[in-house]
Amino acid sequence: MMLQRFAYSEFANPLFGDRVAMAWADPRAPMSRLIGDEVLAIEQEGAARAREFCAGRAAAHAAMEQLGHAPRPVLLGDGQGPVWPPGLTGSISHSRRDSLAVVSDDPEILALGLKIGPATALESSSWPEICTIREMHWLASLGPSQRGHFAMLMKCVKEAVYKAQFLITGIAISYHDTEVNIDLNTNFFEGAVLADLPFRGAQKSFVGRFALLSDYFVAGVEWRD
Repeated sequence: MMLQRFAYSEFANPLFGDRVAMAWADPRAPMSRLIGDEVLAIEQEGAARAREFCAGRAAAHAAMEQLGHAPRPVLLGDGQGPVWPPGLTGSISHSRRDSLAVVSDDPEILALGLKIGPATALESSSWPEICTIREMHWLASLGPSQRGHFAMLMKCVKEAVYKAQFLITGIAISYHDTEVNIDLNTNFFEGAVLADLPFRGAQKSFVGRFALLSDYFVAGVEWRD
């Protein structure tokens, strides 16, 4: 399986710190080899979902190798999220043509969140489901032709945040349980989890970055100690 179309290790640098590796695999390609009990996750899955799962794990294994680690299994946990090997954390996200994975061995990084989503306009009827009142006011400050696209970016950012906080708390949250400030000039975002969750000493605030990859948004967040 082809694991890189271009240097995703370089693409990761604007989104994440130095000790975060990113790799890519093609979810449309034939299934790659899984490691150990990873195969149990696809026993009851259809072909498309199995290929996607395999591509995500192939990307995760390649990211581990970039950090100098031998590939290890990334199993499924509660909520169907990945369970990372001891000493590592990461995140996996998919589009129809991309499976991206980020992995870190930095002990100061508690969790990573990665989301790739289409850079298309989100229907206005969905904005209140995604955005808090303050975030709706931010959308209203943008030009009419921009609002739908940046509502989709907000959705993408919040789903990256969801993935990272879930690795720490193990609790599913809603879109309104986080509030985000997006800076379109710097491609940074910051925010906080509003819900009362067991963060085990971690900060409830977060910072992250986003980029436009062809016709997809990519959002990444590092949750640090």
